Amino acid sequence: VRLVESGGGTVEPGGSLRLSCLVSGMKITVWSMGWYRQSPGNQHELVARISALNTANYTDSVKDRFVISRSDAKNMIYLQMNDLKPEDTAVYYCNVLSTFWSGTPHSAWGQGTQVTVSS
Repeated sequence: VRLVESGGGTVEPGGSLRLSCLVSGMKITVWSMGWYRQSPGNQHELVARISALNTANYTDSVKDRFVISRSDAKNMIYLQMNDLKPEDTAVYYCNVLSTFWSGTPHSAWGQGTQVTVSS
């Protein structure tokens, strides 16, 4: 399984970014998927997850600002990030979830995409 994230960049507080994740080597149709982030010195934090039936769940710090979505036809997931804050600065990764509620990543990590929120 290969995961390729894109769409990161540098934005000012209050700005928006849309991240994309292309999955190859497996079909994501029946799998839950998630977006994680990692800032220096910290472990991967699961910030958003989406089930195969499009049920979404968010960590409290991004609720009402981030929206996760998926395209099974394209084998991709997305993360629309709005009203970005400096504390959102991190490298963002996608992954297949072993189960929806466990949040345990199923595959090796991709290279991630850097998001920097700074004025």
